Amino acid sequence: MFQALLSAAVDGIIVIDALGSIQIINPACERLFGYTPEEIVGHNVNVLMPSPYREQHDEYLRHYRQTGERRIIGIGREVMGQRKDGSTFPMYLSVGQAKVEGKDIYVGIIRDLTERVRDERRLQEVQAELLHVSRLSAMGQMGSALAHELNQPLTAIMNYCKAAIRTLEQTGDDPRNAKVLQLVGKAVDQTARAGNIIKNLRSFVEKREASRRPEDLATVIDEAVALGQIGSADANVRVKVELDRNMPDVLVDKVQIQQVLINLIRNGIEAMQAMPTRLLSVRSARIDTNFAQVTIADTGPGLPKEVAERLFQPFITTKENGMGIGLTICQTIVEAHGGRIWVEPNPGGGVAFHFQLPLSAQYAEARVK
Repeated sequence: MFQALLSAAVDGIIVIDALGSIQIINPACERLFGYTPEEIVGHNVNVLMPSPYREQHDEYLRHYRQTGERRIIGIGREVMGQRKDGSTFPMYLSVGQAKVEGKDIYVGIIRDLTERVRDERRLQEVQAELLHVSRLSAMGQMGSALAHELNQPLTAIMNYCKAAIRTLEQTGDDPRNAKVLQLVGKAVDQTARAGNIIKNLRSFVEKREASRRPEDLATVIDEAVALGQIGSADANVRVKVELDRNMPDVLVDKVQIQQVLINLIRNGIEAMQAMPTRLLSVRSARIDTNFAQVTIADTGPGLPKEVAERLFQPFITTKENGMGIGLTICQTIVEAHGGRIWVEPNPGGGVAFHFQLPLSAQYAEARVK
């Protein structure tokens, strides 16, 4: 019966003695690690572990025998295994303890997590593609307004340059050339303005790996507000920005957080199109030693309670042509950063979205601990 159970088990089963010497492995374990019983029985179980766990295992057993302190025994956790050919794989290991003829033995149950990890990695890739598609979609909405927005600084450049040419024609070596330098300087300023708009848009839409680093939250918000208002000049929306510019940096992927901000800003602007009062408020503040909070509030019609309760679920939308994934993506981004996002009625009418982000100093300190 015992042999039949070992042979029929889908998961790997391995039995070791108190010193870590392998006593039994079942067929599933043979397939997982690539060893036959003749090759592995009698050897230390650490041969099935990659470094640095291999070097630490004997000390762990010794420590457990002396103190009874458990790390895996009776608990279980995800670890890495090493096959005979040297390759490694993720596995879930649960260990139980028993006595046979007065001697301690340990029984390990091993489940191969390779497929699950592969699926999770693929899911992350799909999420990254979805985020990229979302940015491209936002770019498509802003694209028609981009030419109009760039036309103003480019027209100013043309006017300043024409004025500079006329001044040069009239002055020659005249000291009034200083005026020419002033006009050219203004042209340079307007060119830089146009370049910054293009640079920020290009950074926003560029597909790349997530990269978190300390960022000044006020700067991140300022840039997102500028991008989020592109094409909204005709909406007659007044934007009120109140930012704490003295708080510590937040640890974020700048582009992803700006995606959240732009999405919420544009949602607020669209919600107020038919309202007599159109005020969009963007605020940031440090709420405690660990988190900063951002609030984006509008004076739109608000949300029915039943919609507000499900707003972050996929395919829930109040827009006629909306897909209902924008807020779901926002939630995914914020929660992946260790924060949270929620919505509540705005005291002045409309809705207020709030989300929190960890401050980088506290996050780094927690990682060290």
